[in-house]
Amino acid sequence: MNIHDILDQLVTQEGSDVHIIVGTPPMIRVDGNLIAVEGAPILTPEMAESLIFPLMTQEQKDFVEVNKELDFGYQFQDKGRFRINVYNAKGALGAAMRLIPTRIKTLDELQLPPILSEFCNYPQGLVLLTGPTGEGKSTTLAAMIDLINASRADHIVTVEDPIEFVYTPKRSIISQREVNSDTNSWEIALRSILREDPDVVLIGEMRDYETIASAITIAETGHLVFATLHTATAAETIDRIIDVFPAHQQGQVRQQLAATIKVVASQRLLPTVTGKRTAALEIMIANSAIKNLIREAKTHQIDTVIQTSADVGMNLFENHLQSLVQKGVVSADTAMENAFRPTEMGRLLGR
Repeated sequence: MNIHDILDQLVTQEGSDVHIIVGTPPMIRVDGNLIAVEGAPILTPEMAESLIFPLMTQEQKDFVEVNKELDFGYQFQDKGRFRINVYNAKGALGAAMRLIPTRIKTLDELQLPPILSEFCNYPQGLVLLTGPTGEGKSTTLAAMIDLINASRADHIVTVEDPIEFVYTPKRSIISQREVNSDTNSWEIALRSILREDPDVVLIGEMRDYETIASAITIAETGHLVFATLHTATAAETIDRIIDVFPAHQQGQVRQQLAATIKVVASQRLLPTVTGKRTAALEIMIANSAIKNLIREAKTHQIDTVIQTSADVGMNLFENHLQSLVQKGVVSADTAMENAFRPTEMGRLLGR
């Protein structure tokens, strides 16, 4: 069995990930569950290398030998693109491979709240999609970027590590830049982006002080910026952004963030009653009340504003969970297990 057989099995079973780890058979993730590749042996270090190396160039192999890990993209025939992380574990090579579908699904096909399409109409500002790795943020962002691609004559610039979804220009033109391949660093790419005449910018991940500061600056200068962050609630997201700056800068950053932030949407994928997965979101839209709370360092009151602003499209994560339970999409137990605020979830479900 070679690596292409395994990738083919993943695509056929509509899975999301492949794991190559010494001491276990190759594993694939389908509907959130890990299962062993049928008929595959337990991997030795040599077998793991024989599966991983065919996906890599000599330059990439040399890089891993020195740096111990690497992210890169791999096009698998015409069946899909993979985002691959090769790493070392207990002295042996391992890999995690995430399938990026060839076709970008629409927001409707992903059964996401219709209000997400409205966020694509903003002329400028900062739109953040948050949540842990593997919760579908990239898929949701791709649907939003492709909606802009189809509806606006803009220049869209993406900075990613690695490039995930590949866009076909429609009404827009698109420059997709991959860290290490097309630029030497996030910092350099984001510093030069304003000289590339963008209208819309996608930052694959706001991971540190430099990327967060750049995202705010790019939004401040009149561009629409989409980015991801590994945070849970909307209030936590605002706090995380502020906290990466030195104490003496935080007052100024609050002013800048209040002026530029448009939306924080926090996403999770939950198991449905049919065994598939569906997205649940918390949505904060930066109205005047939210902006004032950010300026005044009262982020602990953001949840209250979200709760009382359903009429403009905001909702707490628990409200969306309650809706999914009422529609019979997820079970009440699943909602309770995944709620950010279990007490609020129990109240909504009458428990």
